[in-house]
Amino acid sequence: MISVIIPALNEEKYIEATLRSLKNQDYEGRMEIIVADGGSTDRTVRIAKRHDARVAQAKKRGIAAGRNAGARAAKGDILLFVDADTILLFNALSEIERSFRQRDVYAVSCSVVPISAKYNDFMVYWIYNQYAKATTHTKYAHIGGMCFAVRRRVFEGIGGYDESLSTGEDLDISQRISKLGKIAFAKNTLALTSPRRLQNMGLIKTLVKYVEFYLRFLVSGNGLSNKDYKPVR
Repeated sequence: MISVIIPALNEEKYIEATLRSLKNQDYEGRMEIIVADGGSTDRTVRIAKRHDARVAQAKKRGIAAGRNAGARAAKGDILLFVDADTILLFNALSEIERSFRQRDVYAVSCSVVPISAKYNDFMVYWIYNQYAKATTHTKYAHIGGMCFAVRRRVFEGIGGYDESLSTGEDLDISQRISKLGKIAFAKNTLALTSPRRLQNMGLIKTLVKYVEFYLRFLVSGNGLSNKDYKPVR
């Protein structure tokens, strides 16, 4: 069984498309959808319930806390974390489940492309995809959290996401998992995600922040603070 966990805070503009993409999957196994809500004041919860998603209330703010809250409410053997502004290709769950048939695979991700017609947006995500795939061959994998699946026993064994991190919680958990087992990239599917941070901050400023964040993470294991890198959710 796959539990799809979507952390959300005031995501009414994006989450319906995410939920529709999950309901249109060709996956024939059992699945459940859990929206881990951080206290939305818009229609996020209403939209989630309309699409038959279970809503788990996250007691703490922050995407790491939201993901952990969703995991605690989940019943599946595989936990698939999907951002609320991300759409999965129709075969994503099938391809992710196929990757987990290899017993040495502990976690699975896939390539990510922006929902955008801009060349610069595509280039940024192309660079991310090449880098993320390369790191899976090391014990220091750095995988973004837009679409990331992990075996439940592995997730629980490492204590889930580190809620003390304002940013970099996705890089941190993928790095910890890669030291225990293999992280695979599902080859024949995609996740499409909103490039809203790129569009809000601009290409140069976003790249500078990413470099600053990455260097700080490598040196100290911590990302940027919310003051330096304002969350989009």
